Amino acid sequence: MDSRTGVLGRWPHMTATQPPARSRPSALLAVLLVASFLVSADSTITNVATPSIRASLGASGSDAQFVVGGYLVAYAVLLITGSRLGQTHGYKRLFLAGVSGFGLCSLAAGLAPDVGVLIATRVLQGASAALMLPQVLTGIQLHFDGERRARAIGLHAAALAVGAAAGQVLGGVLISADIAGETWRPAFLINVPVCLVALLLGAKILPADDRHARRSLDLRGVAILSVAVVCLVVPLTVGPDTGWSARIWATLAASIPALALFLLTERRALNNGRAPLVNTAIISRPAIGLGMIGLASSYATYFALLFTLAQYLQTGLHHSALFSGLILVPWAVAFGLAGQTRRYLPSRLVPALPVAGFVLLAVVYLAIGASGLTGALSTSLLAILFVPGGFGLGLLFTALLGHVMGAAPHQHAPDISGVSATATQIGGSLGVAGFGTLYLTSAHTHSPGHSLGITAVALSATALVASIPTYLATRRRRPQDEAPYPWRTRLEAEPVAESHPR
Repeated sequence: MDSRTGVLGRWPHMTATQPPARSRPSALLAVLLVASFLVSADSTITNVATPSIRASLGASGSDAQFVVGGYLVAYAVLLITGSRLGQTHGYKRLFLAGVSGFGLCSLAAGLAPDVGVLIATRVLQGASAALMLPQVLTGIQLHFDGERRARAIGLHAAALAVGAAAGQVLGGVLISADIAGETWRPAFLINVPVCLVALLLGAKILPADDRHARRSLDLRGVAILSVAVVCLVVPLTVGPDTGWSARIWATLAASIPALALFLLTERRALNNGRAPLVNTAIISRPAIGLGMIGLASSYATYFALLFTLAQYLQTGLHHSALFSGLILVPWAVAFGLAGQTRRYLPSRLVPALPVAGFVLLAVVYLAIGASGLTGALSTSLLAILFVPGGFGLGLLFTALLGHVMGAAPHQHAPDISGVSATATQIGGSLGVAGFGTLYLTSAHTHSPGHSLGITAVALSATALVASIPTYLATRRRRPQDEAPYPWRTRLEAEPVAESHPR
């Protein structure tokens, strides 16, 4: 591929690390990060809004559950597909389409006359989020390199963390304010002007996509992967609230053969010279595959913390939803600061940051656990411990994401952006399902503080275990360390094997 034709052969007058002269990198990044913030905020804002939604629309508990879960499931199912569509039709087109859909669905959700319409709009909103978020990482990988990429990844991670915390805080503020007597509706309507601004700026600032080059979409892979992720994410989303029935377990078990069939389908596509949905040759590299495990584990502990903390503070201690959101501010701020730390450290220390972050996170979880088990836990102590906790998570997440993105050639940006986003989403679902169930089960027989202590100790152990694949992924490698797994075909083992257009 001639370097002058650009990455993926799709942006003919643009190099991989330099946007067009008419746009500034800072402005381009700011537009992309709006999507990071919105997607993360809307994944948590409805946790605060569900009581008001139930009271206003007469919704049942299961209805409220699907208002939250419908968004998350659609988002997780379509992330990889959204990433690949960015390659086949241009990441700018998909970003703008996702922002437009997200804004329209937010408007429809805020005006929903009944819970059925609200659930439907939330599902479509999650699908729109899956279209626009992968384009953020693709844009970062295409237009930033070196220190600029490290800074961009740090800001992306900060936008995700601040969005998750802000969703709970903003939701609590808007619902408590009861603007025009609309209770929960402003929590969705506030997205509309933000999306409108992002749409106008994105159309002007983001580089134009090639209007001619196209690649076919692996529809068979899309169908099989969608079934596999639905079978995995839906049980994890609804299981904790439905008592883990036999049907839930059966659906969860069905995800295993579905995922195996998907991998087999993708390998066959590679062997036959067709464009796969996911290039397994790239994802199965130890530096990338093990890094994905670390990313998923970090999100598992973080989303588990968000869930159990809300239960502990609101149900156990009877604090308001606003309070449970505000207490996370130190975590979010520390996370954002940690994301910028990597740029100021010597390059020889960067590979050690993910493991160091996991160890720091494990120590914080252990301190929370010990305080809860001994009866010494207080909200003040939690707020203090959240500073090193957020810093540890920010340190490992930004460094590990930067490592994974840097371990793949630029032409495989869609593979990395889609799979990494899906891995973190599935990790978050696993964390909420597993550790959330642990907390709720323990709460039947123990005090809220003791239950949180048990859960935090389990989170600490998980963080320590996750540091092992993280170390293996990020340790300095010789060329022979990147040898293919023995079951991979010769075609899959190609270092920069590209998908061939039909």
